[in-house]
Amino acid sequence: MTRMKMRWMAILALAGTWPAISAQPPAPAEGIIGIAHIAFRVSDVDREISFLGKLGYEEAFAFTNAGKTNEVFVKVNDHQFIELYPQTSRTQPLGWMHVCYEAGDLNVLQGYYAKEGLNPTRVEKAAAGNLIFHMSDPEGGVTEFTQYMPGSRHTVDRGQHLGMGRVSTELIGFDLPVREGAAMKEFYSDLGFEPDEVNGNVRLTTPGAPDLHIELHPARPGSMPQFLFPVPDARRTADALRAASVNAQRDDKLVFVQDPDGNKFVFIETGEEHNSLLPWKHKSDQ
Repeated sequence: MTRMKMRWMAILALAGTWPAISAQPPAPAEGIIGIAHIAFRVSDVDREISFLGKLGYEEAFAFTNAGKTNEVFVKVNDHQFIELYPQTSRTQPLGWMHVCYEAGDLNVLQGYYAKEGLNPTRVEKAAAGNLIFHMSDPEGGVTEFTQYMPGSRHTVDRGQHLGMGRVSTELIGFDLPVREGAAMKEFYSDLGFEPDEVNGNVRLTTPGAPDLHIELHPARPGSMPQFLFPVPDARRTADALRAASVNAQRDDKLVFVQDPDGNKFVFIETGEEHNSLLPWKHKSDQ
């Protein structure tokens, strides 16, 4: 082996020991900018649609197969939906299935996650016409990411199915019980969220959606996710829900409601129309 060849082999070996350069995170407007939807599997789709209707939320559209409904999209506002899936066998657990975040540029976000080793799936076009990818969290749950596209079912529905009686016009986040607290905190940090320890829980924010509220807390027997909606006045909200035959429990500035399968909705008094703070706010959302 020549001296010159040995020299180059030594240089390449040293180069292999250099620390890897992390990928550049997306700009706030390209990354996560809000919650696109939350998804539930429910025991009776029609009953769930009726319950959500009492909260003022209307069905926007649905997908069927051989005459059977397999997915329903109920609208919170032009950028946020509640997806409903029917329970097709008794072995399928009811309740929360996943959250889907809206991204400003889905390809940029997926590329960043891939370079960071988070193993996202490829960006594909979903049945509704939007771009989508997903990944698994440390507890085996699914986290989705989407970008609304021109001509999609969601986009063409803008300005429609915005119920005048909506108790709240925004989903601001959720409280999530977790078994693997440290791993879940790291997972969300890798997604671009900024964690903050608050009373033993982990509160998460992200630059592209500063008003988003996600909190992780230790799972206890029977604990369930809670989904958070702002309202101007808790007392009036509780009165309106009871007038609509919804069992609403008020505790000062919080109003608690459960759907027929036990999913928990919490309406939080903010004293203002909080939806005006949304980064993608449209007049049609009001």
